[in-house]
Amino acid sequence: MGAPPPTRAADRALTRPRRRSLAALAALAALLAVGGTVAYDLDTPDPAPADAPADAFSAERAYQNVQAIADRPHPAGSPANDQVRAHVETVLRGLGLETTVQDTVAEEAGQLSGAAAGATLARVRNVVARLPGTAPTGKVFLVAHYDSVQSGPGGNDDAAGTSTILEVARALTAGPRPRNDVVFVLTDAEEACLCGASAFAADHPLAADGGVVLNLEARGSTGPVIMFETSRDNAKLVDVFGRAAPHPVGTSFAVEIYRALPNDTDFTAFLDRAGFVGLNSAYIDGGAIYHTPLDTPAAMDRASLQQHGDNALGLAREFGRTDLTALRSGHDATYFPVPGGLVRYPSWLVLPLALAALVAVAALGWLARRRGRTTYGRLAAGFGLALVPIVAAPLAAQLLWAGITAVRPGYAELLDPYRPTWYRLAVVALAAAILVAWYALTRRRVGPAALAIGGLGWLAVLGVVLALLVPGGAYLTTLPALAGVAAGLVALGTRIDGPWPVVAVTLAGAVAVVILLPIVVLLFPALGMAMGGVAALFAVLLGLAALPVVDLLHPEAGGQRGMVAARARRAGALPAVAAGLAAAVFAGVGLSVDRFDAAHPVPTHLMYALDAGTGQARWLSRETAPQPWTDGYVDGVTEVGDFPGLGDAELRGGPAQAANVPAPKLEVLADSGSGSGSAEQRTLRVRLTPQRPVRLATLHVDGATVVESATVNGRRVDGARPADGAAWGFGLVFHAPPPEGIEITLVLAPGSRSTTLRAMDASDGLDAIPGFRPRPPGVGVVGSHSSEMLAVARTYPL
Repeated sequence: MGAPPPTRAADRALTRPRRRSLAALAALAALLAVGGTVAYDLDTPDPAPADAPADAFSAERAYQNVQAIADRPHPAGSPANDQVRAHVETVLRGLGLETTVQDTVAEEAGQLSGAAAGATLARVRNVVARLPGTAPTGKVFLVAHYDSVQSGPGGNDDAAGTSTILEVARALTAGPRPRNDVVFVLTDAEEACLCGASAFAADHPLAADGGVVLNLEARGSTGPVIMFETSRDNAKLVDVFGRAAPHPVGTSFAVEIYRALPNDTDFTAFLDRAGFVGLNSAYIDGGAIYHTPLDTPAAMDRASLQQHGDNALGLAREFGRTDLTALRSGHDATYFPVPGGLVRYPSWLVLPLALAALVAVAALGWLARRRGRTTYGRLAAGFGLALVPIVAAPLAAQLLWAGITAVRPGYAELLDPYRPTWYRLAVVALAAAILVAWYALTRRRVGPAALAIGGLGWLAVLGVVLALLVPGGAYLTTLPALAGVAAGLVALGTRIDGPWPVVAVTLAGAVAVVILLPIVVLLFPALGMAMGGVAALFAVLLGLAALPVVDLLHPEAGGQRGMVAARARRAGALPAVAAGLAAAVFAGVGLSVDRFDAAHPVPTHLMYALDAGTGQARWLSRETAPQPWTDGYVDGVTEVGDFPGLGDAELRGGPAQAANVPAPKLEVLADSGSGSGSAEQRTLRVRLTPQRPVRLATLHVDGATVVESATVNGRRVDGARPADGAAWGFGLVFHAPPPEGIEITLVLAPGSRSTTLRAMDASDGLDAIPGFRPRPPGVGVVGSHSSEMLAVARTYPL
């Protein structure tokens, strides 16, 4: 057969209804309705009142515990934390639960602190209560941490999780006993080092046989509760989550991404131990207040608290009656939210579906060419040109945010702006502007069918890439590609001017909205505006999946000449201009609305470091571009090698007046050798005692000394060889040190007859430091574990 006859651009579309305007309006209305339904389904439930049924979760009842827990900052080891622990114990014992406190020294899960080549430990006091099951097949652990950071009261992080568990415990004790044991674990020192969870998972008798862990967190103040992390081989766990959580928001893509990030919660400590499986959940929007003094009970969205509780209670009941010996499936599930529930399918389908989508797009291109809607040359051009918005939209979003942060530098220290909605709309509008501008410029020459198939081609290609690299995220592009192919086949198999092509492409667009819109919505708070380009990428992919509907909204322009064609081109440019203007307006409104003030202060970071041996003191800040208030204390980048307990982050410094603050005391309790000659080991036993109330204490050994092992308050930790040329080598960071001090035994390698130790301790609060000026209204504290730190160090040659 010969080549098909040339066709006009209008005839190269997948659909050309007789009443184009009516079809466009109907398709747009349908997609908006689907989008609204998706957004509504992601919304949080109304808080249940305090007089809700006794066996139900009530956010209003739980909020009373939030107020008691987050009255003030309560980091591990502080008197305020002792009061919170006493409150938690009282509540659990009042429910008739057997409640104990695990008081021990534990090492962190992972290496999160500035211990260099050593270890981070803490004294922890976990509160543990058990609801015995009637015929246990295992244990269900509900876990949250009751400590806060030093810089904020933790109204959300993690009074939300702690109060949720207390209210779930009340609801469970008000109903019939579960089949399996339910253990309520309120951990200590999560913010410091995850040490409480590590101590429970490693050493508590109730944890000996493992079980199902439901960890409850918050990294913000509002938004849907997202199940963002699971143990491996999660298919059966996800199945329980999908049917038992009343509001199941979660996606396998989030799990894949989180596994690749260097982030940790208490859940990490359980996953590091054999026998534990489970789910990790948190609400994450409103991240501007995270770890700051603004994280108060008043900042909490009680609707998010209600969703936390509804899901935790539903899952506790379902796992409480499930045979826990049959939860391992041997594979992960792909899953994602849809209105009314959670879609899930096994991981072994991921690659076959992705390859099928790729083959299907190629077949659609072949059929479209055979039916005369396009040519192979146009298909190649459509595929190549579809890469333009895929690259341009994320890049433009990042440039937009760079421009906004240039105007408002304080944003660089925030996870997200205080009021980010306008900026998020700006990114989506910018992505839409780029997509429709690209379409207007390429439609007439390449043809709508070739562009639509080219866009589906990239969705299919990305699906294969994701299936190989990030299997849990492959559904994001594979399923819209398959839906688009199905719509294309319907369009090519029916009359181009009939209703069915419009119905088919609209349904395919609806599939894309259901699958991709939640990711766009959830990525903004998850990654923050600093990575808004990722949300822009998925917004463009959504647009490419719905390109035939975009074509319906585009003025018809095919084959016209002269004034008619010129008017059509101008009309085709209007959507891009409108979307671009919307992006500018949204960004401008964001800058106007989200101003720093007393209620929404600009974040600043300041520390004070004193060398008690030399009497030298410095102000320190981690701000890369210091705010005016911070600029009054620090100037250029400074070295802090003489304070190894502060880590190796780049800091700015400035001179400070020496304060009358005592250094930690180091006593040598024993100094002995073993072996003979050059093989003689040296064993040092010392006591490190802070001379004031402190949050942490550190001890580092000079870089010329090799520590073969160490024992800290009875817990052995491995030694380490220092890095070549390092001033300080092996180090210990001890959080919440007891008033009597820390006993440390160091076994040094042969040849270590002359050794230098560097001791440091740190407290919180700079008000008593000479030269400190309180922050004025509108200047706040950045969410950081070192904000307002007062560190005092001294060198001890031995």
